[in-house]
Amino acid sequence: MTRLARPRRSPRMFGAYVVSGLLAVVGCSRTPPEPAPTVQVESASRPQTTASTTTTARCIAKLSEPAPKIPPPADAAQCPPDPDPDHKLPLAEVTFPEAPSSPRVEVELAKTPHDIERGLMYRRSMDDDHGMLFKLDGRREHTFWMRNTCIPLDMLFIDDDGVIVGIVEGAAPLTETTRSVGCPSVFVLEVNGGWARKRGVLPGQKITIPFSAR
Repeated sequence: MTRLARPRRSPRMFGAYVVSGLLAVVGCSRTPPEPAPTVQVESASRPQTTASTTTTARCIAKLSEPAPKIPPPADAAQCPPDPDPDHKLPLAEVTFPEAPSSPRVEVELAKTPHDIERGLMYRRSMDDDHGMLFKLDGRREHTFWMRNTCIPLDMLFIDDDGVIVGIVEGAAPLTETTRSVGCPSVFVLEVNGGWARKRGVLPGQKITIPFSAR
């Protein structure tokens, strides 16, 4: 959710998503004016360490150990009402051929600035194998937050070729901490908090990006 700060989101940042150095758009909240590029991301908001592959020097952020505790959804009284409850996005499917059992996720596609900014805001729940895939405006380090995002989210930051470069696990609902993995990406997939580790989805694995998301 979230969207850029996702997006926008956020942005599911996201929640919400904040495009580095530009407008905020995304995720669960995605989008008030994006924080200045000098804003520091809290250490708890990104994986503990980053490492590069020896062959391509690609930036890959390792998962933190031990696994973080996944926070509960926001209380119904705290979750803001949806100003546009009938808002719908096109659907597609993302697959994880390199993870155990090759899981699949039905995704809503967020590609416009408005959809990226809105992200997964206002949702009270989400089906287990469901998520939102954000196509962001350029390959760089993107930042999300959880403004107006009521469910905990995993945020998978994905490069243009489908490689997962890092995962933010269990982003807490209704928070405005900026979250990133410190590696360039083009897409962000938001799923329920704890989903990635439970399915054996890890940084460095490849996923299939549907043509309709590009």
